[in-house]
Amino acid sequence: MFRMWAKIFKDNHLLKDTVICNEKEDTRTHKVFQALDEICYEFDLGKPIWLDATIAEFKRHAKARFTQDNFIEQVDFDYLEIHVIEED
Repeated sequence: MFRMWAKIFKDNHLLKDTVICNEKEDTRTHKVFQALDEICYEFDLGKPIWLDATIAEFKRHAKARFTQDNFIEQVDFDYLEIHVIEED
């Protein structure tokens, strides 16, 4: 099973969080993008842009933060953090 935890923070306070589970047989990359799509749908957000720094952070720690720089539209939070908490 693949599980990703998403959290939205503003002023160092957790506003929303969710866990996305995926039991399909697929590549890790596809699971990450599918989970991020579900997170954005659930939180009613546009899809963030993966900047080079975001990709490097995700590769190192299986965790990434998306700030205003990663979104085209204005967001009313400081950052969206995703974290892979379980992998097959």
